[in-house]
Amino acid sequence: MPKQKTLRLILGDQLNENHTWFKQTDKNVTYVLMEIRQETDYVAHHIQKVAAFFAAMRAFAERLRELGHRVVYLKLDDPQNRQTIAGNIIELLHQKKFTHFEYLLPDEYRLDVQLGNLEKELRAPVAAKDTEHFLTERQELKKFFTGKKRYLMESFYRWMRKRCDILMDKDKPVGGQWNYDQKNRQAYDHQVPIPQPLLFANDVSNIVRTLRRKKVVTIGEIQPANLIWPITRDQSLALLKSFVDNFLPAFGTYQDAMTGANWHLFHCRLSFAMNTKMLHPLEVIKASIKAWEKKPSKIEIRQIEGFVRQILGWREYMRGIYWALMPDLAAMNYFDHQAALPDFYWTGDTRMNCLRAASGQSLKHAYAHHIQRLMVTGNFALLAGVHPDAVDEWYLGIYIDAIQWVELPNTRAMSQFADGGQVATKPYISSAKYIRSMSDYCDDCSYDWKKRHGHMACPFNSLYWDFIARHQKQLQKNPRVAMMYRTWHRMGNREQKDVLKQAKAYKKDLNRL
Repeated sequence: MPKQKTLRLILGDQLNENHTWFKQTDKNVTYVLMEIRQETDYVAHHIQKVAAFFAAMRAFAERLRELGHRVVYLKLDDPQNRQTIAGNIIELLHQKKFTHFEYLLPDEYRLDVQLGNLEKELRAPVAAKDTEHFLTERQELKKFFTGKKRYLMESFYRWMRKRCDILMDKDKPVGGQWNYDQKNRQAYDHQVPIPQPLLFANDVSNIVRTLRRKKVVTIGEIQPANLIWPITRDQSLALLKSFVDNFLPAFGTYQDAMTGANWHLFHCRLSFAMNTKMLHPLEVIKASIKAWEKKPSKIEIRQIEGFVRQILGWREYMRGIYWALMPDLAAMNYFDHQAALPDFYWTGDTRMNCLRAASGQSLKHAYAHHIQRLMVTGNFALLAGVHPDAVDEWYLGIYIDAIQWVELPNTRAMSQFADGGQVATKPYISSAKYIRSMSDYCDDCSYDWKKRHGHMACPFNSLYWDFIARHQKQLQKNPRVAMMYRTWHRMGNREQKDVLKQAKAYKKDLNRL
């Protein structure tokens, strides 16, 4: 009887060296990683994102070899590369006479479907294993909310705290409160010094040259010899240590703040390391709690709770929402928005200082924090009536951490309210007043944040009230939006007409703003 020979697939976001697969070496097991056009081309990705994924994959392949494992690595320009997962797997099974195929469960629906279809095609036995990364199973959130109309994050978060025994004193939350969010919404006062960030200088020149030679379409900027993002587990651990030592003491206070003076503030910038599975969420949580326990006088409970909620609550929640609502989520468009995404999302060329800062930063660093994404770029797209498909494409492409399981529910459900409120209790929209309160963007903007209409009136103001007016039928019964309708109706007919006229003029050519 022939000896079993197994081929195991590792995707670019499955770089977890602590997985049980790698605990022991087996000369009859070979791992395959592949750089493929299937993944570079389904949207236009930021060049830093593609380079970082390829560099991390290459480093992981070398790490597996160091540990004694057999590895096949297909680079993008390898003549043997069929440029799809299915094509490469079928070819390898045939060439190398593998008898079995195994893979780790993918986190994206499209890949889950693709690998499921491949399994039906292969004559070899196929097995799928868990990635051993998330703290919940795929369908666990859906089961948790069985019979409920909405997926309320707070109740899920409290359940996760209890289940994982994180920041708990028996059955009570440490500090007496579950949530300190109300205290964590401060604008940056320019008084607390922002520590110097840990930035890496990873040389990805060879990868960039290959991308350009192969004419892979990308967006954004890159310094090929100075990729700032972590591409190994050691670098990821160093970034985690830098955060808990230097940034965590002020994280909660300023987690919603925005400033043109600094692109990272007190954020951890660990999402790429976590979403590629170089770091486990529990080790990130435990490292932050350990730092708080060692220096409770330096790190307040609201700082640590705010950070833990982002990972234990929000990250697991978004992943659960994704699997609960897919594939329907990807086609939802509650407001039937149809407008195109303005060009300045791709260029940063706009007179609106907040959007120039947020989109420009994204193009430069492949990064923006959650409020820049939600309340600047996302807010404007929603007010302008941009089609959710176009918004999804931009978010999925431009950010270093963007993988569909986390991008899609954050963008389509949360930011664009395209699910009609299954996730968010109201649309996340605002006029210029909110941006003014949480940032210094309005200080040197060409537009006047106080004006609803007239010469150089801030577009956020008229577009906000235009959104309120045109979606009255869908939103007027929402208790969290009802007050805005009372304000709108008190404005009077003349003011309403002037505001809507201004919005119409702006929407006529968004690219000129």
